[in-house]
Amino acid sequence: MEQGGVEPDKTDTAVTNSRKTRPAPKEGGFLDTVKIVAQALLIALVVRSLLFQPFNIPSGSLIPTLLIGDYLFVSKYAYGYSRFSFPFGLIPFEGRILGAEPKRGDVAVFKLPKDESTDYIKRVIGLPGETVQMIDGRLYINGKIVDRELAGTYRDDEDSPGTGPEVAKYTEMLPGGTSHTIIERYGDRGPWDNTPLYKVPEGHYFMMGDNRDNSADSRDLSAVGFVPLDNFVGRAEVLFFSIDGAPAWQLWRWPDAVRWDRIFKRVR
Repeated sequence: MEQGGVEPDKTDTAVTNSRKTRPAPKEGGFLDTVKIVAQALLIALVVRSLLFQPFNIPSGSLIPTLLIGDYLFVSKYAYGYSRFSFPFGLIPFEGRILGAEPKRGDVAVFKLPKDESTDYIKRVIGLPGETVQMIDGRLYINGKIVDRELAGTYRDDEDSPGTGPEVAKYTEMLPGGTSHTIIERYGDRGPWDNTPLYKVPEGHYFMMGDNRDNSADSRDLSAVGFVPLDNFVGRAEVLFFSIDGAPAWQLWRWPDAVRWDRIFKRVR
């Protein structure tokens, strides 16, 4: 040993050598990718089943509230959960858990009672045990006429884009204080402007479209009829996209076709 020399620290040497010889961790492989994809799918499934589900509007039955080409989120938790809350009926059960009753005026998605694979979206008008009737284009609930006020006109160009007729537009005030806009395509002489008296069964709801003369809804007992609570999927909450006259995937048409003023609009 040299004079004044220092013996190397054997522990430090061992640590240094260990660091040098430790194999480097492998970059993510196929299994890691599978895990990430599986986790993402699981999260998406939970969100879709328990929180929010996206829908798009293919028809004009709720004009002017919802337009063809609107895309919206529906809250799954608003009315609790039934067998229709889960994709492909993965968790089948009878009844409803964590249930909450729909409120009059809600815009809600439900499974068509005559065909439980088809989703419909309408407004809640009649509650369990109530009576509903249309007389000369006016809505009656429990024998009392529902107030409405003329709110100008609306260009109904569903069938003739840009050249449709101007039709009467009204603000309708439902019992309980909810107000919304309706249109009367054929005035007060439309095909469903005079109906029999409907008595809503317990546990069921009477649903109608805001486009009163162009909506297949509970007024047609053979096609829709009364909607059981278990058939409700969720409540329409907010628009996240809207496009006029073009599929959403045609990105090159977005500048002119997207209805930018409707994005993030609440559904009321």
